[in-house]
Amino acid sequence: MTLNNRLLAQMRAATRSLFRRGPSVARAVIHESIKSASALHPAAKPAMPHDHAASNQPSYDPASDMLADLSRLGQAEGNPFNAPPLSGGAAAIGLPGRFIDAAYTNEAGTRDYKLYIPGSYTGQASPLLVMLHGCTQNPDDFALGTGMNALAEAWHCLVVYPAQSKGANHARCWNWFNAVDQQHGQGEPSIIAGITQEVMARHVIDPDRVYVAGLSAGGAMAAIMGTQYPDLYAAVGVHSGLPFAAAHDLPSAVAAMKGDFRRRHVPGRALPIIVFHGDRDTTVHPANGDALIERRCRHPLEAVAVEPGQVPDGHAYTRTVHSRPDGSVHAEHWLVHGAGHAWSGGDARGSYTDGKGPSASQAMMQFFRTARR
Repeated sequence: MTLNNRLLAQMRAATRSLFRRGPSVARAVIHESIKSASALHPAAKPAMPHDHAASNQPSYDPASDMLADLSRLGQAEGNPFNAPPLSGGAAAIGLPGRFIDAAYTNEAGTRDYKLYIPGSYTGQASPLLVMLHGCTQNPDDFALGTGMNALAEAWHCLVVYPAQSKGANHARCWNWFNAVDQQHGQGEPSIIAGITQEVMARHVIDPDRVYVAGLSAGGAMAAIMGTQYPDLYAAVGVHSGLPFAAAHDLPSAVAAMKGDFRRRHVPGRALPIIVFHGDRDTTVHPANGDALIERRCRHPLEAVAVEPGQVPDGHAYTRTVHSRPDGSVHAEHWLVHGAGHAWSGGDARGSYTDGKGPSASQAMMQFFRTARR
């Protein structure tokens, strides 16, 4: 069955129903969409396996197949409809800093956020890291799993964690695949940029040392922020995410997560970027990590060094470093062998972490230290 414009619109409605109202409503929308489209373009029924005509095999249900793809957008880090309760303030227990709650509102909407202010902060100009969580996560859970608050103490860095709302996305995924949420000054990018600027206005932040990073849907959104706000951020970190404009709607988002994404030229300057991806990631195909590195604006005399490594009693990995003629590192690509869709080297007390991999948090902090706007 060919996806015509009417069906695409109905699939988008199904996406909104899935995230905002749950799978039962989404299934009804899908069934009605397929029914309407089939009336316009009758399709042959799928061939059944031989010798199963009289068996108890379940009947073919195209809505179930589409719902599975829809759900995959909302369960990049787990099942959003049966997600375990998330831990709370444990992300700041035992640390000398403060983990405070706040909210930001602009024309695109309102989002809560949490800000970690290290104990070493006394008003001096400091770096700021914006951390974008994955689906089903929240700031406390993400901070606990990545251990970024503890690293913020060592690196004298403030860390802000914007929180996606269930009203905007039922699974708390950042809406990286919506066209409006890929634009400067619009949608969720404008809210995240606004949170960044609000923290900069309320605290003494070095404007040349502001960074953004994220996991999965948050990683895809971090790539959007780096592309659309190169004058705000100095570098980008993407873990298990997707390149900018890899998708523009539901069908292309599902395809992108499987590794079949749009090849789009992105004008403007590319920020330094560090990418982590597991080579056994079955949620977001590792080809997306490759694309994040390949789509950069490369220096014609760029040098590339490949450095294999091994975590004791853990995963092997390959770190590929891209350096410019002056010796500055413009990109790092960490491919973690045997790892799936989880934060490499993370704390098991947080969700979707893999403690057997090299520490993505340490590597990102080290990478950001060398990057200036």
